Amino acid sequence: MKFVEQQATGKGPEDWFTGDVWFDALYAGTGPSRMRVNMVRFAPGARTAWHHHAVGQTLHVVAGAALIGTRDGTVFEARPGETVTCPPGEEHWHGATEDRFMEHLALWEAPAPGDDRPETTWLEKTTDEQYTGPRTRAH
Repeated sequence: MKFVEQQATGKGPEDWFTGDVWFDALYAGTGPSRMRVNMVRFAPGARTAWHHHAVGQTLHVVAGAALIGTRDGTVFEARPGETVTCPPGEEHWHGATEDRFMEHLALWEAPAPGDDRPETTWLEKTTDEQYTGPRTRAH
């Protein structure tokens, strides 16, 4: 057994986020594990840019309400204790509601050795229109 040495909290880069976002990199596996885990904290109104993951991503909401948007215009709302998966290559964004902080665990894997795809591919910023679109609680 080994305790993982924790890094300092980092500020989310402006290229990847709108608004204030902080993250703690909790775990970055080394072979054979390729698991990555971050605790991410979003200020009210903060959100990611559009992006996708080579091996997919799982989001587990810890506090607040998470908004998760897909390219078809759907914006899902997930509450504490709920877990949402995004399959490999699915373009999406996620963030907080306009009036509450939100925290989630972000879990993903690095591609397998020999797979040269980046873990995460960052795209354009999420627009205000996309962020404020109709929301659903449908599962």
